[in-house]
Amino acid sequence: MADLTNPNSSSKPPTSAEDGSSGSPQPPTVLRCVTGSLMAGGFAAALYALTLSIAQTFANKPIHSDNVTVINIAAAVRTLVMGIVALGGGVFAFAAVGLMALALQILIQSFAKKPTV
Repeated sequence: MADLTNPNSSSKPPTSAEDGSSGSPQPPTVLRCVTGSLMAGGFAAALYALTLSIAQTFANKPIHSDNVTVINIAAAVRTLVMGIVALGGGVFAFAAVGLMALALQILIQSFAKKPTV
């Protein structure tokens, strides 16, 4: 359906040729890899700090109950929360290391490439 407020609009969705992006992905560059690695490392560091904060909070606030079911559910929820945050931090840290290694590989390949004469 066409936009009635804009007479130049059409009913078809924009294609990749219309919005300026190409269909094939761009090859990675050293700068893109390093910036991505720094961003992922920042997220990993933030999640690591959050993991430490959550662990400290859970240690300072023990579960007070005589009901075994309540204690088991609370322990399961605390373990789940800690696991999810720690897993997120680990994934971002692994991505940061991988992107930095890719940047190093691209840099080495660019220096090892024989100049064509």
